Amino acid sequence: MLETVSKGFRSAKNFLQGQAELTESNTDEALREVRMSLLEADVEFSVVKGFLARVREKSIGSTVLTKGKDKDGKKLKLNPADRFIGFCYEELEALMGPVNTDIILNKPIGTIMMVGLQGTGKTTTTGKLAKHLISLKHRPMLVAADIYRPAAVDQLKVLGERLGVPVFAEEGTPPPELCKKAIQKAKEHQCDVVLFDTAGRLSIDDALMDELGAIKENTKPDNIFLVVDAMMGQDAVRTALEFHQKLDIDGFIMTKLDGDARGGAALSIKEITERPIKFLGMGEDLDALEEFRPQGLASRILGMGDVVGLVKDFEQHIDAEKAEQDAQRMLQGKFTFEDFLDQLRTIKKMGSVQSLLEKIPGMGDMMPEGQTVDDGEFVKLEAMVCSMTKEERRNPSLFDKSKSRKQRVAKGSGRTVKELDELLQRFNMMKQMMQMIGMQPGLMGKMPGMKNMAKMAKMARGMGGGMPGMGGMGGMGGDMSALFGGMDPFGAGGNTPLAPPPGYFSMSKAGGGGGKSAKDKKNKRKAQKAARKKNKKRK
Repeated sequence: MLETVSKGFRSAKNFLQGQAELTESNTDEALREVRMSLLEADVEFSVVKGFLARVREKSIGSTVLTKGKDKDGKKLKLNPADRFIGFCYEELEALMGPVNTDIILNKPIGTIMMVGLQGTGKTTTTGKLAKHLISLKHRPMLVAADIYRPAAVDQLKVLGERLGVPVFAEEGTPPPELCKKAIQKAKEHQCDVVLFDTAGRLSIDDALMDELGAIKENTKPDNIFLVVDAMMGQDAVRTALEFHQKLDIDGFIMTKLDGDARGGAALSIKEITERPIKFLGMGEDLDALEEFRPQGLASRILGMGDVVGLVKDFEQHIDAEKAEQDAQRMLQGKFTFEDFLDQLRTIKKMGSVQSLLEKIPGMGDMMPEGQTVDDGEFVKLEAMVCSMTKEERRNPSLFDKSKSRKQRVAKGSGRTVKELDELLQRFNMMKQMMQMIGMQPGLMGKMPGMKNMAKMAKMARGMGGGMPGMGGMGGMGGDMSALFGGMDPFGAGGNTPLAPPPGYFSMSKAGGGGGKSAKDKKNKRKAQKAARKKNKKRK
């Protein structure tokens, strides 16, 4: 999702590898890469200029010792690239924060006014916010104040039914009066929060602003949240500024950050409007609303992952006790396609697989530039498993004895017999591997990549989180098999459990993918060498 804005920081880091000091020359070269990336991501020009100036000021003349010790006496190795990325991280976090995701609600009935243009996902976001409030023990009521878009009222009613909350709608009543009536209705339904889903337009106009102003005057909302489409880039910032000047908004909810958003709006909007981003919409499901953490997004932009965000995803969607049982059964070789299907659906609830991978430290560097995980692959896997009978899911060996079973499943899922064979092969391979590990517990720590995963688990615990459902397998579930089941994309067929196997995921460009090959590493070394020669010539 943040490939455009991230690539400049990766290029800058590669350029600075091997340098002994951050000088004016090499810092300017590194910042040039970052500047191009930020502008391409549609970050507002004045924001880019200020950000680069602050990073430059911190970087120039910063001599970096190659060795040192931390406060605990442990040996550390630092280089200019790490130092530079550290300065970038500090400034990115400052650019987007600080932020407080608490929602201030007056008693006895709190009010939240949701505003935004058409197509930003405002009605869906209203439902997501209601779900979030329910998790905080509130009793929300939704108000269908968008009377101009025919489907809006019906859509809100469907969301209300899914959430089990009342929806107030009244034909022929002007939105300002409708919203005022809704507060009284909320008392009758014993609700303590009212969310107004107001109308949008394709662009800002006087009629829209007059109506929103009248709703604000009639209801005196505790919070006004503007829903912004992250894919709009600088247009989103200009829209936010106009809404803020007319309505004095309290914060933003940014949607579609799990798609092809370039990320420019997320980096610009706080600086320009001086109002915080409160939440991020990371998918279509009603659970797909994240509290905004500037440090988490900054870390993901720089390719360092977001352990805390990953932990929160697991805590929200995974039943720790059930996942623990799944892990134990898997180590005994008793894992089935039914377990796999459950865990596949759990992953889908957590948003796009790409955004999940971005939260894993180091995963960004393992994915080839410009290539992303195609969530459609998981749809194909689910279709094949759903086309199996219960008996076949529990006993996949039945396929070994019957070609007609394979043909039936392939035809029912719209896939080929070859694709089904690949699924069965990987499933059986991973099942055997985990059974072997279960028989030799000490083997887990010897596998490539396991030490890194153990460090990640320790880091997560240190940040106040665990990995529910990952227990019973070295604290983290080793290679995340308890989450992905037998089709673990981090373990099957790769040299390291952190690297997706070649060809497992479809990529957005030429097929294939997975961990870095020897050729990728060789090309990277060549690029670094060329960059150093270029730098010497400038001197």
